[in-house]
Amino acid sequence: MLLKNYSSLALECGTDEAGRGCLAGPVTAAAVILPEKFKNTILNDSKQISEKKRMLLKPLIEEKALCFGVSHIFEAEIDSINILNASILAMHKAIAQLSSIPEFIIVDGNRFKNYQTIPHQTIIKGDAKYLSIAAASVLAKTYRDLYMEKIHEEFPMYNWKKNKGYPTKEHREAIREFGITKYHRKSFRLLPEQLKLEL
Repeated sequence: MLLKNYSSLALECGTDEAGRGCLAGPVTAAAVILPEKFKNTILNDSKQISEKKRMLLKPLIEEKALCFGVSHIFEAEIDSINILNASILAMHKAIAQLSSIPEFIIVDGNRFKNYQTIPHQTIIKGDAKYLSIAAASVLAKTYRDLYMEKIHEEFPMYNWKKNKGYPTKEHREAIREFGITKYHRKSFRLLPEQLKLEL
């Protein structure tokens, strides 16, 4: 059973990102403040639940949350500031969209930078421990997946609707065959052997 709050403050916001390890597309973060009495038995770390359940949870979280925000940081900025800074920036931008200012922020993972003067706590595997981080993980994942499905139409040969930009064998084979697109992260190692000598 996931816990409701880390702090004893009512306006506690959970935040998480999706797409950090991808070769293409944005890194996407969400921030969510849930009401005091929020309960859900399906909600968990988005990686632990099926795509179907995530898509069912998305409108439910949007409806029941006191407020939520979602932010994409795109490839050029990821390449410019690096993926860790881009992930934190995405979380900051998602928090900035909240209609209520959080009193406390709980963050999935172990890296974060102060957001204004609001106290925060990083929690490893927080998306499997706290409801608001789990809710943020579901929103970040579903919003990013929907974006990847949209750009799949433009470049169907990479099959982003299935692999969502992650470094699958199929995705890497497509990069080898067709080269890279404007959606690929140029600072990432897109192929395992960037320089391969033909002997």
